[in-house]
Amino acid sequence: MAELHIIGQIIGATGFPQNSLFCKWGVHTGGAWRLLSGLKEGQTQVDMPQTGDMAYWSHPIDLHYTTKGLQGWPKLHLQVWHQDSFGRCQLYGYGYIHIPSSPGQHRLQCVTWRPLGSWQDQLSEMFVGGGPQLRSPDLIYSGADRYRLHTVGMGTVELELCIFLRHFDRYGVES
Repeated sequence: MAELHIIGQIIGATGFPQNSLFCKWGVHTGGAWRLLSGLKEGQTQVDMPQTGDMAYWSHPIDLHYTTKGLQGWPKLHLQVWHQDSFGRCQLYGYGYIHIPSSPGQHRLQCVTWRPLGSWQDQLSEMFVGGGPQLRSPDLIYSGADRYRLHTVGMGTVELELCIFLRHFDRYGVES
């Protein structure tokens, strides 16, 4: 079986309205993929930078997959959250990227967005906090109903991933 190794880190985030951010992440694959080792989801620590607007997490990612086909290539989905001084958490953005299919080291940027909601939701968010969230996180990476959402762009998450492919040549894939 062909093998895919993903080793790297979620470096951090920039461009969000406030600091004190953390990130929940997960990897989604098709049915032909099997995770041999590593965690397919996780969460970073909260970073509250004293200077600048970059929140640094340096959160490690180490995954090892096997597959018999290319369909359902892995996607990394992200949720960036803000934690205020009272410990309340507010969603700041969703995003996803396809894991690169070429071997080597890749520096990636994942732009994020969040649902906008009605003007009542926006007014409530300004005074009370919170805000609209997706009912199903699957909407992040499956474009089925995503086109109907009203969204606003948020910040960017930076990642560094090293991709190792093994035995893909046996299945007709040149690396």
